Amino acid sequence: MKEYVYAPFADELRRLDATGSLRVLPEGAQEGKWITDSGHRMLNLSSNDYLGLAGDTALRDEFLNQTPPEAMRFSASSSRLLTGNFAEHRRLEQLLASLYGAEAAIVFSSGYHMNAGILPALADRRTLILADKLVHASLIDGLRLSAAKCLRFRHQDYDQLRALMERHHAAFDRTIIVTESVFSMDGDVARLQELVDMKHHFPGTLLYVDEAHAVGVRGRRGLGLAEEQACLDGVDILCGTFGKALASVGAFTVCRRVVRDYLVNRMRPLIFTTALPPVNMAWTRFVVERLTEFADRRERLAALSARLREAFARRGQAMPSESHIVPLVVGESSDAVRTAVRMQRLGFYVLPIRPPTVPEGTSRLRFSLTAALDAADVDRLTANLFTP
Repeated sequence: MKEYVYAPFADELRRLDATGSLRVLPEGAQEGKWITDSGHRMLNLSSNDYLGLAGDTALRDEFLNQTPPEAMRFSASSSRLLTGNFAEHRRLEQLLASLYGAEAAIVFSSGYHMNAGILPALADRRTLILADKLVHASLIDGLRLSAAKCLRFRHQDYDQLRALMERHHAAFDRTIIVTESVFSMDGDVARLQELVDMKHHFPGTLLYVDEAHAVGVRGRRGLGLAEEQACLDGVDILCGTFGKALASVGAFTVCRRVVRDYLVNRMRPLIFTTALPPVNMAWTRFVVERLTEFADRRERLAALSARLREAFARRGQAMPSESHIVPLVVGESSDAVRTAVRMQRLGFYVLPIRPPTVPEGTSRLRFSLTAALDAADVDRLTANLFTP
């Protein structure tokens, strides 16, 4: 094949490199709160292992010692609609439905599959979707793939959301409001009860909440922000992931039984994807069953997060965060890259977040805190971060 076919790809990579936006796959060995890259040991501040469970060998050994051989299957070998629907999938879904007080639950292979697949399945041309401007890329792809009329409201601007509802709601058979609970880039949190109240004010409206960064971390039992804000029963489609605080893989939705059954019949990423292996489902159930036991980790993470946010505020840094995700907005991509490299040299593994993940001019360092850290780690970070 002629090399000129590849020239546009090479040109775009050079452009990304010149603007500080080129992405490469990092390499590093992880051990607890540490990550080692090219022989350099750093404090890991870019992990989604919020409760510090992924490296907990005692927890792992307990699971291995009590799990029966029939659950230790490392491949489902098929989609769930063929031969890939094992007892471990059903047990996990029953547990989730019970914990959330929901009619049903359904497990997916990934959070991306979940968010990119649910909205196209549920929404037709007679559906209006109103989504927060800062929802995750997987939800944006779900919006794009759907046949619905899709509008984005300004981030957390519920007055604008209400105005859009009043203007458009009556023209559609159903409306779906879409939001994250803990937002992944700014670390701020949604006011879910306001959205529940708005949903009830406009008949035929469903509320879709992505709790990816809140499951395990927020709420008395670790069920997420909807539990913390006492409005679990007001969320129609509550989504979460296992690959962050719960130290596993995959994602889930709790919902009405009719929604679950409809997704089984209409959701393409579920129908045409090989199911997660039973061993992963068994491990996830093992962790979920112990969520209430991790209250001390949730409390420690909340205290560390508050400590970092307060340190930023004392230095005049604007602080949207209300969670364990704490951003430091730098501005240009090249500046974010340079700052991240400096911090890595000082022993802090933090990565730059750049467009298109965030808007132009808002490139940042995003500190993802975990319960494996301690107060001395946070103090050392802030001392180095703000030293010229």
